Amino acid sequence: MTTVKTLNVGIMPHKQFQARTIAIANGELTPSPDDPKVWFHSVESFPKVLSDGNRMLLALIAETEPESLTELAATSGREKSDPSRTLKTLEQYDLIQLEQGHNRQMATRANYSGVSLEMSFA
Repeated sequence: MTTVKTLNVGIMPHKQFQARTIAIANGELTPSPDDPKVWFHSVESFPKVLSDGNRMLLALIAETEPESLTELAATSGREKSDPSRTLKTLEQYDLIQLEQGHNRQMATRANYSGVSLEMSFA
């Protein structure tokens, strides 16, 4: 099994995130290596992406490293189309990667073993 690390995520409103991105692009702000790598725009979006079912699926992917979506569906007990939609969302947030497995089938790999949340109240 591949060793994976914790993903540092943050929650920041879209306008604040946009201002931060512009400041970085203009050289006015240099992100630290500890800054979140993935940002959610609202507190509500975080638990939707990391729901109980999705966290169970991520753990299964990390543990079994399935070689195809068919194998993942079989081991997860989900229909093949269900994990496929979920996987696209998880990939958007860099939680997994989809790669070509055996016989040109899509394999899933967990990029992280956990998630750390950074959020300010301001």
